[in-house]
Amino acid sequence: MSQILYVFLFLHVSFPRFSATTYTSSSSHRTPASKNSSSSLCPLDFDAFRKMIDRSNEYVTMNVTTQCHYIRQGIRLLQSDYLRRTNYSFLPPLKSVESCWSTYENLVDDFIPKFNISSSCGFNATLWSSPRCMNITSRTEFESRLSPVALSDLISSCNRSLENSSPCGTCITSISKLLASLSNADCTGSAFIYTAAFANHFGPTNRDTARCLFASDITAATYSNQSNTSKKNFSTIIVIAVVVCGLLFIILSMFGYWFSLRRNKLSCKWENIRFDSNLGSMRGTTTLVRFTFDEIKSATRNFSRENIIGLGGYGNVYKGVLTSGCEVALKRFKNCSAGGDSSFIHELEVIASVRHVNLLGLRGYCTATFPLEGHQRIIVCDLVKHGSLYDHLFGLRCNKLSWPIRQRIAIGTARGLAYLHYGAQPAIIHRDIKSSNILLDENFEPKVADFGLAKFNPEGMTHLSTRVAGTMGYVAPEYALYGQLTERSDVYSFGVVLLELLSGKKALIAVNDGKPTLVTDWAWSLVREGRPLDVVEENTPDLDHPEILEKYVMVAVLCSHPQLYARPTMDQVVKMLEADIPVPVIPERPISLIADLDDIDRSINSSNGSGYMSTSTGYQLYNFEHNGTPGR
Repeated sequence: MSQILYVFLFLHVSFPRFSATTYTSSSSHRTPASKNSSSSLCPLDFDAFRKMIDRSNEYVTMNVTTQCHYIRQGIRLLQSDYLRRTNYSFLPPLKSVESCWSTYENLVDDFIPKFNISSSCGFNATLWSSPRCMNITSRTEFESRLSPVALSDLISSCNRSLENSSPCGTCITSISKLLASLSNADCTGSAFIYTAAFANHFGPTNRDTARCLFASDITAATYSNQSNTSKKNFSTIIVIAVVVCGLLFIILSMFGYWFSLRRNKLSCKWENIRFDSNLGSMRGTTTLVRFTFDEIKSATRNFSRENIIGLGGYGNVYKGVLTSGCEVALKRFKNCSAGGDSSFIHELEVIASVRHVNLLGLRGYCTATFPLEGHQRIIVCDLVKHGSLYDHLFGLRCNKLSWPIRQRIAIGTARGLAYLHYGAQPAIIHRDIKSSNILLDENFEPKVADFGLAKFNPEGMTHLSTRVAGTMGYVAPEYALYGQLTERSDVYSFGVVLLELLSGKKALIAVNDGKPTLVTDWAWSLVREGRPLDVVEENTPDLDHPEILEKYVMVAVLCSHPQLYARPTMDQVVKMLEADIPVPVIPERPISLIADLDDIDRSINSSNGSGYMSTSTGYQLYNFEHNGTPGR
């Protein structure tokens, strides 16, 4: 009985491509295939397995449920063989489905007379005409749903001879893990079809592969003359145990996944309560989007290294794509703790309180706490694809910006800072204006970014006394030396950036006797000699109107004056750059800042305990290549 069962299963899954020369049904109630029948159009190879075993004249007598089980497994094996041969499709062409199905019915009828697949099993030609697994019809689509880890594990577990129960069990366990990751019960058949076609190099028409992956005892008939009945029964028991274990593993994996999601949701719920309490009144005055951590992981491809577009002491900046299709930049804070949210909340609060075309726009944020990932703090901002001003002046994008573009960057940056100082309530002092924090969009419109060091300046305060923070070469001397912070500290930094933009030279441009030279001192020396146009970078494209160029140089030198009272406000700077307003006489610079660099350096170092000081490049931004992927 068992041998007959094996013979049936072995035959019905490997039927040849039928025509009048290969097959004519012995049943009187089926229409025999004819030479001109459309069955010749069927691309399924029904012949492959027939060559592996001898034809039996006995018929299988078993219950209908078991018969239908073997019939379905035969369908899957035919699909697997077709998928392996085409290297693409799980299903035969739609125009050949009826032909293939008719051939299959005839062959089943040859072994189980008068057995109707449709009425007995509920199977029909739609099994070969419509996809069962997430509308997947091709190898490419199926592999796209698998993680590289799952696919690698599947191949390493199944790419071997599956003759014995041990390698077979290992392979089925790997398939179970893959199914758990897909979380779709309709994909069971597709997983076995794919595994037999590609994960195992022997292929689905190999006796051992077919026996393991398609009902386990599919080719036992080929060995029936070499083994006794007890051995076959023992093998069947082993296989059943393996299948049961595999099913149990799938159920437990799905339950574990559900429990993990449930636990994370509970953890996030507790975290939201704690975090929201710290946001205070900010939530009442802004319309921030609260992203889930799963949304963030999906947008960044699980924080792929390929998506990193910026690095810094706080963490990384990632490029991401939201479900809506919008591209965003995601700033992920590292080394977060349950109580260490002050810097994150502060930056979030600052960005959320301002809206201006020349300030980096905020989309939302994400906070979550998990047992494995820890405390996650992420700010979601608009994506600015052209990198930073530093990239274009001194980085890999260094390509001689034209004068109209430089002028646009200068005016836009000035407008953004003027809004922070006089448009925002309360006023905001940025504290870290530098070329790497000026981002450029596709039209080279500047966006002031990175508000991690920004300070709110209450109305009526002449200055703030605070720890020094900023970047060497951009920090105003009164702030670096004495910790006195005002809006005009930002004006000084803007003056340095404007000189970099005009001259193409860095804030610290050279080394004389082991000491750096400030671009501000270098520019002032040329202005004093009556050579302001020599500050402008040679060979700058589209240079025109020398009087405008000279005016911009004078504004930059005035803004970067070492004495606070001599600097204009940012409102005045915007008017001078935009309109035909003359630049005031620049007061004499009583000292060279070079003399104070050592003192400034010592002041900065002494404040590093709770302050902040970075290099002129700040966090290193990566450039976007033409193909849309980030690259250095």
